Amino acid sequence: MSSSGSQPPFKRGLVLPGGGARGAYQVGVLKAVATLLPRGAPNPFAVISGTSAGAINAAVLAARARRFGDAIADMERVWRGFHAGQVYRADAPAMLKSSLHWFAALTLGGLGVHNPRSLLDNTPLAELLSRQIRFSRIRNAISRGHLDALALTATAYGPGRSVTFYEGRDDLTPWRRVRREGRQVRLGLEHVLASAAVPLVFPPVFLRGQWYGDGAVRQVAPLSPAVHLGADRLLVVGVRDEHPDPEPTEADKPPYPSLGQLGGYLLDSLFLDSLYSDLERLTRINQMLDQLPGDLPLEGTPSRLRRIDTLIIVPSEDVRDVAGRHAHELPRPVRLLLRGLGANNPGGRQLLSYLLFESGFTGELVDLGYSDAMARRDDLEAFLHAPRMPRLDAPEPLRRGLLADD
Repeated sequence: MSSSGSQPPFKRGLVLPGGGARGAYQVGVLKAVATLLPRGAPNPFAVISGTSAGAINAAVLAARARRFGDAIADMERVWRGFHAGQVYRADAPAMLKSSLHWFAALTLGGLGVHNPRSLLDNTPLAELLSRQIRFSRIRNAISRGHLDALALTATAYGPGRSVTFYEGRDDLTPWRRVRREGRQVRLGLEHVLASAAVPLVFPPVFLRGQWYGDGAVRQVAPLSPAVHLGADRLLVVGVRDEHPDPEPTEADKPPYPSLGQLGGYLLDSLFLDSLYSDLERLTRINQMLDQLPGDLPLEGTPSRLRRIDTLIIVPSEDVRDVAGRHAHELPRPVRLLLRGLGANNPGGRQLLSYLLFESGFTGELVDLGYSDAMARRDDLEAFLHAPRMPRLDAPEPLRRGLLADD
């Protein structure tokens, strides 16, 4: 996957975790990547792996792998023009129907087969993606060498297993581990929707005899699909800044957590905590391998371990603050629903930031992603072109946490 046509001595992988409306940040980072490549260059990533909103970005990018810059320009246009009604039904009748349906189910002890399946109806998202993604182009990209594999991860609710559906070269091998597996398939719209079916928020998808939901639910190793499919140099684009909140003093008693605040923290944990656990595990393996004698072949190590170099880019600004500046853009029925959950106050803005599919918010995140990535231009250049790069290239304090000895 080299812009010059020659194959580099490494395989780049792109890892896009979930994040709802925060996925716009990923587009900004990828826009920066596109500016560092020659005009008309193909996709520089041998493997693209996505989960939830990251699966949407991954599928769109893979379907346009022949010309990377054009793909990013199309993605930016869609994300900058987003409105909530393009993702879920946001009109007053739909919001009222959903609220009454849930109220009836809770107060009457359930409605049997008529129980609500989700808080929001994402039919508009399915219609949008059916127009934006031509899955036959993914197969063409693979056959022409613009892509080795696209991987989309979903959760099989019945067996409680993380399933990575991938489409790629014929010589790639499926894998099976404890409660997670990689399964080679012909990817389609249903796999994208299954990966992005946030529990309770969006309805699960019935696929080959199983109900599937958001891939982040059971994805304990988010980096694993890209590594299994051959990548040994990863670009990971997170959607949460990693500067910790200040500790409250004893005199500042925080208010009781609202449903919106709890929901936001649950989504935060769902989408990102396992990513950092996996990054820490990868870092430990790299450190272990670097301690081996230089003449010891890595092929002799357990499970054919190999070093994986990783560049991590995360927001430099608290996304909750960005969401707070744009909360007014949501349709009034959605604002009322979120206000009832306590998502409009400072503590609940975490949930708001995942559901704020409005152009002001998503456009600002695209700009933030671009500026953050260009601020690390030298790191991106090394990732794309240098024969060697740091084992772990991450901003502080994330780097300190991943390299801690305790």
